[in-house]
Amino acid sequence: MNVVLYVAAVGLGLSGAVLFRRPRAGVRAVRNPLTVSTCAALALASLVLVCSAPLTLAAVNDLTGVPNFGAPLTYGMLSAYSCSLFVLLINWRGGSRERVRRMVLRAVAAYAMLIVALVVLFALADAPVERLTDLDTYYAGTPYMREMIVLYLAGHSVATVGLCAVGVKWGREVTGLLRTGLRLILIGSMLDLVGFQLTKYTAVVARWAGHDLDFLSTAVAPPMASLGALTCSVGFVLPRLGPSVAAHWHSLRDLRTLGPLWSALRFASTAPPPPGSWWRLPRERLQWREVAIHDALLTLAPYFDDRVRERALDGALRAGRTPHRARVAAEAAMLAAAARHAAARSRPFDVQSGYRLRATRASGTSGLTELVELAQEFTRSTPVTAVREGTVTATPDRP
Repeated sequence: MNVVLYVAAVGLGLSGAVLFRRPRAGVRAVRNPLTVSTCAALALASLVLVCSAPLTLAAVNDLTGVPNFGAPLTYGMLSAYSCSLFVLLINWRGGSRERVRRMVLRAVAAYAMLIVALVVLFALADAPVERLTDLDTYYAGTPYMREMIVLYLAGHSVATVGLCAVGVKWGREVTGLLRTGLRLILIGSMLDLVGFQLTKYTAVVARWAGHDLDFLSTAVAPPMASLGALTCSVGFVLPRLGPSVAAHWHSLRDLRTLGPLWSALRFASTAPPPPGSWWRLPRERLQWREVAIHDALLTLAPYFDDRVRERALDGALRAGRTPHRARVAAEAAMLAAAARHAAARSRPFDVQSGYRLRATRASGTSGLTELVELAQEFTRSTPVTAVREGTVTATPDRP
């Protein structure tokens, strides 16, 4: 059980750290209440799992010298986590700053009183026997301990039911990654509600009725709580990190597509080497490569031969290619011929073409799209292959 709880705690902690320190977030994350409340919920969930592990409970009890002192500590952490869920819901719902602040303060005050009540009830109870895994059922009938157990479960149930209700309502109103995230949060909350809370309630009530269903509390509830918390963490993080991850994935794909073109043209580029190293994000590496290739294209412009382009265009059109694809193939063929002449140290044409590649005329996203299409044709186009036969291999000026 220790390993399951610790692994889940690490997963939650990493999710919160990645969300808080996501690329380009910087200090803005500290000023964003939604980000802060989400990270706080993930951090508290991680602490709950760490505190509820039998190994941690034994260490806390030994350190304080109080049998079962880890129980109010864990229940207090769980109540703080429940409060963070309410705060997260309040920030999700939004509204005026004063209204949000007022509701947050009310939630914090309510759960602060709940935590105080848990500590007081534990202090009044007589629980001399240390129980690391079955405290809820072992002391289910003990005065004050009984009330403490029911109180912490009730406080957590209220927050979880509220989270489920919001997830069901908003899941019909949003789309895309936000809907997926809400569904994951709903699934995780339901796992918590049914797999953890309901099993705990059932085991405690069974004890009250004189039956023994302790395995529900000791064997079923902890792993279900871990699974539910991890599922919720993915739901929290996915809508915030999903677009950025997708953008970097697309950048990595475009970076690989531009690789052969850059290998063929890098000898002609005068762009300075990139400042970073291998661990730079794909988007940053793609931006540098795009600039460097554009620099090479401008360097090779004096070697453009309109006759090569026109012959390649006619051939592509006769082969049944669309005008757009034929134009890209013709530009790629002309570029391949220019690279061959420049690599052979030939003189530029006395009468220069003046033709500008579409990739150098466009800007922004469209410019990158044109450049990627040019790179694809440069790699696989039949006219380009014909032009490049017998080319002189260029030696790069720098690594």
